[in-house]
Order: sequence, then C-alpha cells, then structure tokens
Amino acid sequence: MSEQVTHLLPENAYHTLKPGEVYTPIIRAEVMVPEATARAILWGILLCVVFTIASAYSTLKVGQGMEASIPISILVIGLARAYRRRLSLLENVIVTGMGGASAAVVAGAVFTLPALYILHLNPHPVETVFICLAGGCLGVLFVIPLRRYFVREMHGLFPFPEATAITEVLVTGERGGSQAKLLLQSTVIAGLYDFFVTTFHVWREYLNLQFIPVMRTLADRGRMVFSFDAIGFILGLGYVMGLRSALVFCAGGIFANFVLVPLIWFLGGHMNMAVYPGTTPVAAMNAAQIYGNYVRFIGVGAIATAGIVGVFKSLRVIAGSFGIALRAFHHSEADQSERTDRDIPVLAILLGIIAGAIAVAIFFGRFHVSWSVLLLGLLLTLLFAFFFASVAANAIATTANNPASGMTMLTVIISSVVLLKFGLSGTTGMFFVMAIAGMVCTALCVSGQFITDLKAGYWLGNTPAAQEKVKFVGVAAAAAAAGLTIVLLAHTYQFGEASPGDLRPVLAAPQASIMKALVVGFMSRQPVTYLLFGIGAFITIVLEMLGKSSLVFALGIYLPLGLTTPILTGGILSHLVNRRAAKVDGEPGRRIRERGVILASGLMAGGALGGVLGAALRLLPSFHEDLIQTPFYSFDPVSQSVSVLLFLCLCLYVWFGSLRKEKS
Repeated sequence: MSEQVTHLLPENAYHTLKPGEVYTPIIRAEVMVPEATARAILWGILLCVVFTIASAYSTLKVGQGMEASIPISILVIGLARAYRRRLSLLENVIVTGMGGASAAVVAGAVFTLPALYILHLNPHPVETVFICLAGGCLGVLFVIPLRRYFVREMHGLFPFPEATAITEVLVTGERGGSQAKLLLQSTVIAGLYDFFVTTFHVWREYLNLQFIPVMRTLADRGRMVFSFDAIGFILGLGYVMGLRSALVFCAGGIFANFVLVPLIWFLGGHMNMAVYPGTTPVAAMNAAQIYGNYVRFIGVGAIATAGIVGVFKSLRVIAGSFGIALRAFHHSEADQSERTDRDIPVLAILLGIIAGAIAVAIFFGRFHVSWSVLLLGLLLTLLFAFFFASVAANAIATTANNPASGMTMLTVIISSVVLLKFGLSGTTGMFFVMAIAGMVCTALCVSGQFITDLKAGYWLGNTPAAQEKVKFVGVAAAAAAAGLTIVLLAHTYQFGEASPGDLRPVLAAPQASIMKALVVGFMSRQPVTYLLFGIGAFITIVLEMLGKSSLVFALGIYLPLGLTTPILTGGILSHLVNRRAAKVDGEPGRRIRERGVILASGLMAGGALGGVLGAALRLLPSFHEDLIQTPFYSFDPVSQSVSVLLFLCLCLYVWFGSLRKEKS
C-alpha cells in the first residue's frame, strides 16, 4: 500500500465541482484498505492521552491550548515506518482523528471544570470525567447528520484550513520519518528542561531582574514590575502564535502592568482606606496585589465582552447553522451505498442521543433538585449542544476558529437566568449551571474538531462510519485523561488566583475564571465589581471600533506579564525564522518554516508534559522542591542570569534546528 501514500490529491480537491463532476478520493470507494485496525486504535488512544495531558496543562497555565492534530499527523507518519506492514493512509487518518480529540475535549473542559475548584465546590473525579464524556459524545452524535452537507455538498465552498493542513501532511508523508524524529527530540528536550525548572530549585523560572538597581527602583516607586516565565513550553506557544498575535497578546500585558497598575497606584497611593474590592489601602499594596485586586477584574470584563462581540459577529453564521442542522436531520436517510459515504445508521444515532439524555438526567438527579429543574436542565443541555454543534462545524469549516468562549458564556447566562426563575441558586445552582456549560462547551468543541476529521477522511477516502465509531473511543480516552489531569492539578495548584495562606503555585485558568465570575454574579448575592468589569468592556469596544483583535488583547490584560513576555519572544523568533525562509524561497524555504513549526510543537508538548509530571510528584508526601538545589539558586543575580542564558540556548536550538536543512 505504500505506493498509494505518495499519490497527490486530485486537482478538484480544493475547488467547486462542475455540473456532473464527482470528486474521487485517493483511496477509491471500491478499494479495501486497512482502516480502523487494532493497531491504529491503540496508537490513537496513546497519543490522545499524551496530548490531552499536555493540552490541559497548557490551557490552564496560559489560556491557550495546543493543537494536537497536526503534530500527531506528523508523528503517525514516523510510526508507520516502525512496522513491517506500514500503517496505511487511512489508518493514519484514524490515529490522527482519535488523537485530535484531545485538544477538543480539553478546550471544553477548561472553561468550566476548574471553575468548580475556584468556587471550592470540589467535584468528584467521576463527575469531572462524566461532564467531559457526556459533552464529547453528544458533540459527535450531533455532527454526524451534518457530515454530508459540510463535507460533500459544500465541497470547494468551505476552505477547511486545518483539515487541509492535516491532509497535506499525510499525503506528503515521505518526509514524515525525519519530521517525527525532530518532534520527539524537541519534546524530550523541553520536557526535561521544564520539568527541572518548575519542579526543583535548579535555576529561577520567573525572572524580575530586580537585582538591577533601576528595575528595583521602578518597582518600589512606580509599581512597574517586569516579569518573565523562562520555560520552553511558552516559547513554543509564542512561536506557533506568530509575531502579530504575540505582539497583541503582550500589548495587553504591557497595558495592564505598565499603565493600569501604576495609574491605580498613583490615584490611590495617598488614601489611607481600602477601596473595594481590595481589603487593604492601595498605599500598602505592591504591584502584584494591585494587579490581583483591581486589574484582573478589568481583564475579566474585557474577555467577557470580547466573547459577546464574537457572538454578535457570528449571528449570521449561527442563524444559517440552525437551518443547516434541521435540514441535515430531515434528509439524513440519503443513499449510503458507497463505502466512502456510509455513516452510522440514524437509528443508532437516535439511540445514542436517548442513552446520553438518560445518563445526563441521572447525573442531574444527584443534585436533589425538583423534577422541573432536572427536566429543564436536560432540555437546555440538549438544545444548546445540538444547535451549537452546527455553529462550531460552520465556524471551523470557514475560518478554523471555534467561537467556544462566546457560546459557553451565552450558555452560562441563559441557564442562570432561566434556572433562577425556578428557584435554583447558591452553590447547588452554581454547580448545576457549570455542569450544563461544561457539557455544552465540550460538545461544541468536539463537533468542530470532528468535522475537520471527516473532511480529511473525505479527501483521502476513509469510511465515515469507521471514523465515527473510533471517535467515541478517542473522546472517552480524552475525557478520562482531561478529567483526571484537572483533578491532579487541582491538588497541586491553585486555579485563578492565589488564596490567602495557600502556598501552592497558581495556574491562571483564565477561561474558567471568567465563567466563575459570571455564575457567581447570577447565583449569589455577593457584591460585583461592575465598574471594573465595565472598564474592561469599554476597552474591548474601543479595540473593536479600531478593528483590532480584542480577545487576544483582553487575554493579555488578564494573564500575568510573566506569561505574555516569553510568548512575544517566541513570536519574534518565529518572525526571524520565517524571514530567513522567505529569503531562501522555494523548497528549502518551505522546509525551514516546516521544521520551525515542528520544533515549536515539540517545545509545547514536552514542556507541558514536564510540568504535569512535576505536578504529579508534588502529591508525594516526601516531595520537597529543594530535593535538587543548586548552590546559586538563592542568589538572584546568578540564578536569574543562568536562567536567561539557558532560555537563550532554547531559542538558538530552534533557530539552528530550523536552518539545518538549508545548510545541507
């Protein structure tokens, strides 16, 4: 079968079909090729679990997950060479699709599950896994009837950017062996680097350069504090984001830390009374306390408004998607005689939805709520998951951007308002609403990612039914890994912001912090910092009026500067490598760009896995950070200088690793 892998896609793969023209995939419908084999499923589960763990840590730390499908598609090409009978092209699609479930399930989970820990509701591990599993399965079930419309009927009209990238990697897989080795190499390097720096006292992870007199003076007199998180994972993330997005991202951090924090210090530094929501006078606060007590709420308002703006921008797409979903269900009994157009039977889909609804109802019944609230919660979950599945599929097919944040906030707001009318409030109401939002968010994230898999399979010749069956396996593996990883991290980290007296390190979890703020505002009678939220909202409105990326800037306001500055470093490095590739041009230039992305993906995957391994060690009673400690660790001038040098070495590794092919 190896000769089939080297075939190119047909000329009409990316173009609309003429009247009477039919698209014929690389593997024709009449050709029987190994597809959903045990080997492919086992590799899919393994890669799904690994990338789920990495993506969960990534998203909780900096609010940006790592896309798994493209790195997995590169890895699977290398794995294909390890067997006497190489994995077929269609087996590679199965592995990639199963592994890709990791990022989708994580994207849904991190919006809501960490918020339950921030609210001190402490869900049981089984509950966290169930929310991910139920939402993911509903997302798969609801997108199957949409497949023909998006994948076949709209062929050439929807660009499917991510599916195009995955398909091209798999088709041009002759270079995959060296790519996979490079990805594994950078993963190991970043994994070891980030594991030691975040787990033990070897050199400083966070740099503030306050051993330099001018930096110390700025911090003391103006509350202007520079910070930098020198780990490989964030460097890789910045590289993948690119210079433009990294600049906007870091601009939000600069605005927060060098404009808003000093401004609040200037205005409140002479007052001897506390200003809500702070509990101590501004004059007694350092820069971190001013940021935590005031500026973060401005960031919350900015992010929430950016999500709402995204919903309004998508109204036309949303309205069209509802019609698409209804028509697809109405015509789902179309002819399925060809292998490449064969879905799971409609009866099986309906039985799956009924089984899922019963399971969700049983889960809601554990809250000891009235029958009316239980049925209403079930109805909201199914309706939102169904309609938002079509919205997500439409958005991914056209722009590769899933409006998960706006859809999830809309779910939280509507669910809270409706359930309050039926008397549900307090901690039970918060848990109930966040469970609904968690399932809906996971469903829409999975549905968007799954339509990408189905399009890649359509181009290459997969059997849709085979992709649909194994997707449930991938979702189950990702749900278990995501739920348990969040439970593990919740024991070793604080989510959102530091609590007084709690010495555990903090993971920002920005999406969950936004959802927590929303649900608390509706479900409790605590005072809300509407003024700070409003300031953030108007910052977003001004940016939208200027035509700028408001959501990325808002995330920069909310996240600590220490996370945004290394992202900018990665963006600059990406710009330099791509500029060098442009000078070389042609095939060598393309390979430089390709190797740079692979190295950055490895830094992200390895760094996240190293961080999670360190978190697991912290659960051991005998663990102490000073089990490994260098003599210079406590001496900032040396420790921070060593950290700077080693971080520069990582940058040079990416630079020279990207250019290595050019020299040969």
